[in-house]
Amino acid sequence: MKTGILLINLGTPDSPSTADVRKYLTQFLNDPRVIDINPVSRFILVNGIIVPFRTAKSAKLYEHIWTKEGSPLLINSIKQKKLLQKELSDYAGASLDKGNDFVVELGMRYQNPSLAFAISKLKEANVTKIIAVPLYPQYATSSTTSSIEETNRILKKWKNHPPIKFIDNFFDDEGFINACVDKALQYKLDRYDYFVFSYHGLPERQITKASKEFSDGSCKLGSCCDVITDKNRLCYRANCIATTKALVKRLNIPEGKYKTTYQSRLDDKWLKPYSDKVVEDLAKEGKKNILIFSPAFVADCLETIYEIGTEYDEIFKEHGGEKVTLVESLNDSPIWIEALKNMVLRTK
Repeated sequence: MKTGILLINLGTPDSPSTADVRKYLTQFLNDPRVIDINPVSRFILVNGIIVPFRTAKSAKLYEHIWTKEGSPLLINSIKQKKLLQKELSDYAGASLDKGNDFVVELGMRYQNPSLAFAISKLKEANVTKIIAVPLYPQYATSSTTSSIEETNRILKKWKNHPPIKFIDNFFDDEGFINACVDKALQYKLDRYDYFVFSYHGLPERQITKASKEFSDGSCKLGSCCDVITDKNRLCYRANCIATTKALVKRLNIPEGKYKTTYQSRLDDKWLKPYSDKVVEDLAKEGKKNILIFSPAFVADCLETIYEIGTEYDEIFKEHGGEKVTLVESLNDSPIWIEALKNMVLRTK
């Protein structure tokens, strides 16, 4: 019996060249789950405005974070795949159930290694079932749903495909929280004036539209997200707030010294408060050292390394602060790999 484990992450350009960044942005932004507007309007907006004007700037940003080995997101995702494979192989070898085996593959929703390639490798391995893990702790239609839909679309091309289960969020998984806490404790928390929990932003309409499907009424982007219930378990904003609360409790951060924020916005109709504005305000208030977490990412990428680590640090210093420190993502943390293994085994 072979169980296929499909790790899914968002994706990265193949290189920081303008051609490869253009290819990545074109595929990413034309996804109707990402920019959920009229198809004709999306085509014009993405291909006529965003991609032509954003490609060169984005390519320069990718150059800042690119390493000799390549994209940090891809490097860390490959490490996670290899480490999880070893953990599961060791488990199978030590288990009384000797008939079990695991095959772990990595697929990116956009660009390479593609989901189609990863799934073809599972097919070659003759897996009898698949457990897919979109590596987004908090559920969002633009990431989680898109990845699930694309995976199912590819599988439908098989004449007979094995059953598949999705781990569609893990924001409240004890192992995930433990791994985040372990990363945080590598810093001396008493040295910081304030703590920011920065999550990737989403258009507000994506939250309110989804809430109409999953609850009795529309989310008002207020206190309805403060407690996880059956109605908002698939609400991105509620997931983010719950993640922050769990980490704050474990780290003993007092009220008034932290905030949940959202980064990478495209306009003023995205989730608030905005991370960059909060960083600016904290500097103006006299804060000197702040620690920023990025619990929406399990592997470091452009949004963590450059946007937080470089841009926010510059904003903070420009307005009187001394230093923004980034808590790196989980990457190849042993506690995180153990958490992944346990999530898979519970789902199995």
